[in-house]
Amino acid sequence: MLDHNNKKMTKVKKKIILILGQTATGKSDLAVKIAKKFNGEIISADSRQVYKGLDIGTGKITKKEMRGVPHYMLDVLNPKRQFTAAEYKQKAEKAIQHIIQKGKTPIIVGGTGFYIDTLLGTVILPNIPPNKKLRVRLQKKTVAQLFKELKKRDRGRAKTIDKHNKVRLIRALEIVHALGKVPGAETGEKKYDVLKIGLTLPNKQLKQKISIRLFARIRGGMTAEVKKLHARGLSWRRMEELGLEYRYLAQYLQNKITRDEMINKLNTAISQYARRQKTWFKRDKNIQWFKPNEYKKIYSKINSFLEAT
Repeated sequence: MLDHNNKKMTKVKKKIILILGQTATGKSDLAVKIAKKFNGEIISADSRQVYKGLDIGTGKITKKEMRGVPHYMLDVLNPKRQFTAAEYKQKAEKAIQHIIQKGKTPIIVGGTGFYIDTLLGTVILPNIPPNKKLRVRLQKKTVAQLFKELKKRDRGRAKTIDKHNKVRLIRALEIVHALGKVPGAETGEKKYDVLKIGLTLPNKQLKQKISIRLFARIRGGMTAEVKKLHARGLSWRRMEELGLEYRYLAQYLQNKITRDEMINKLNTAISQYARRQKTWFKRDKNIQWFKPNEYKKIYSKINSFLEAT
């Protein structure tokens, strides 16, 4: 006989493993190891790896590196189109349900904090429609002017935004114009039970890894990749919006900067991006931080998490 007084129905939340951290910390490699060991499948949380053809420049995982583990949210659409965090949330949630229905564990891996927080519900996207009149006015300004305005009006968002990305700067100012500031973290009912594993390296070691990886990508055909994208109709302007490798390679291929300038600017820009990632992630006190090679500690933590009811 059921005791209706004591019966309290609680919905068991689906368990998700999240691997995050700064660029070049080895997230993709670790995610594959975890997926193989714990019967998981991987969902990418990278704002540029969603685009087809942006492979070498974004460090997109190769089929060989996947080692047979299914990956979602890679090569989703043409880079001519803009992909929003709201679209990411919708498609990634479908991927989570698909993985769970297969009896496997979803593993989210990436460095785009805004995508991760949007998906997990720690950031609620404001339902602010495009302001065409405001956009026309803002479009006339330089990225430096836009960033200065955002810094003045919302210092918090200015700390985490790519100050060279005109599209994101305009959208942030559009939200600020409507709400007074870009909404930050929200508290409330969370949809999933999430283990957040962060990978971290000392600054000096991270800078070295960034530099080594950059030269490896250049040797690996990154310049040819950008030439091919442009030949297929991706404008230099759009490449500027896509940022980092594509921005500076576009400038180099238009003879606006030399090869050495391109490498130096890229090294600096990627390091700045890593600092913005660190700023974003350190707000979340639920992240448990490890060095990339601390496999035993990470596996033990995952084991305890998956076995807990």
